[in-house]
Amino acid sequence: MSIDAAALAESLRRLTLSREDNGSVVSALEAVLDACVDLFDVRGAGLLVADEQDMLRYVAATEGPGRILEKTEAAAGEGPCTEAFVKARVVTTHDVTAEPERWPTLARAMAAQPVRAVLGTPVRVGGVPVGTLDVYREDAHEWDGSEVTALARYAEVIATTLMAAVQAHTAGELARQLQYALDYRVVIERAVGFLMAKESTDPVEAFNALRTAARTSRTKIGVVAEHVLEHGALPA
Repeated sequence: MSIDAAALAESLRRLTLSREDNGSVVSALEAVLDACVDLFDVRGAGLLVADEQDMLRYVAATEGPGRILEKTEAAAGEGPCTEAFVKARVVTTHDVTAEPERWPTLARAMAAQPVRAVLGTPVRVGGVPVGTLDVYREDAHEWDGSEVTALARYAEVIATTLMAAVQAHTAGELARQLQYALDYRVVIERAVGFLMAKESTDPVEAFNALRTAARTSRTKIGVVAEHVLEHGALPA
């Protein structure tokens, strides 16, 4: 599907100017997601944001299947949204249920849902990935270049909405999550790179090793990443 550049620009302009969210960052984000569905003619959209464990957490979605998609990815630590966050680039699949070797938990969970083609794109604040914007279709679909480019631009609206809420002091816990992601993203990325080289593993596996160690030791992932860089290994 080709994206109309003028329609995208007008949608971005309206959303940037409109902030009728009654002080609720979630309602503002839901409005942005609803507009995303209309503009890109997709079945649904959702948002995940990293917490202080650098685990992606469900924030908002346009409908039930989207909530299941987001929450399954967050719990399993796998899928296009997780990869988009870890690798800081757009990740797509024409049919998530057709890739059980790549994402076994997600493929099984989505088999009973009207979710097939999924696209995840990083949401960046100050150039740092802090979450992902995700859209999906109920049928298999090959995402084209115009969709990838346009949705990456649309993620900027999510970032603008998040930062506006933080500056207006309406984001609460979400603001603390964003600040932690900004403060520790570089050290986490360095620790992921170290584990990749040491263990000959891929970025997502290295990232999940850090997350698991943080949960096991009941500490923040930034502390675990600093330990890895200082001692050359995960905490015992």
